[in-house]
Amino acid sequence: MSHAEGFTPLKFERLDGDSMTARARAFYHLMKQRRSVRDFSAAPVPRAVIEDAVRTAGSAPSGANMQPWHFCVVESAALKREIRLAAEAEEREFYERRASEEWLDALAPLGTDAQKPFLETAPYLIVIFLKKFSEGEQGEQRKNYYTAESVGIATGMLLAALHNAGVATLTHTPSPMKFLNSILGRPANERPYMIVVAGLPAEGARVPAISKKPLDQIAEFL
Repeated sequence: MSHAEGFTPLKFERLDGDSMTARARAFYHLMKQRRSVRDFSAAPVPRAVIEDAVRTAGSAPSGANMQPWHFCVVESAALKREIRLAAEAEEREFYERRASEEWLDALAPLGTDAQKPFLETAPYLIVIFLKKFSEGEQGEQRKNYYTAESVGIATGMLLAALHNAGVATLTHTPSPMKFLNSILGRPANERPYMIVVAGLPAEGARVPAISKKPLDQIAEFL
């Protein structure tokens, strides 16, 4: 059976081997400079930059092309304040009662604690919601597929797009995060997946002196 009427020609740029290698290496060198930033400046970032980064995230592949994500871009100082207070309440529970000693030991080199001033300082909080269901053309509920995988890919593309545009980021996941549904007016059947803090680093910002595993420790070619 032919499905030609439902398809469109692929737009794909074919490169020679040298060009492919150069692009891959250049992108690697760009992305390896990305670091999680916790000291943000309040300096503005053009909204158009954030919009295009979210558009990039929205172009990610997803199960059955259901696109099971929703991005709430928070600029409001009042909303950021509300999110910070709720997140810090959960973080205090985590650090004081929920986290095991092993977990706290793993976090110690990063210097993190329950205080999250970046949630107010940075110009943007991009709150990503995972949608287990979508609404069909007739208003019916439709199940989404491979939601965690799909939203994870979209989030990674968002981080790459922001870094490529010169925007510093931090992934923040207070647990539980259901308070975000209430604050941002999202339906109960959507699950808060992550807060991506986006902006410019503060002058003199410092990051932990950590390294990434080399290729031979994270991959094998068979």
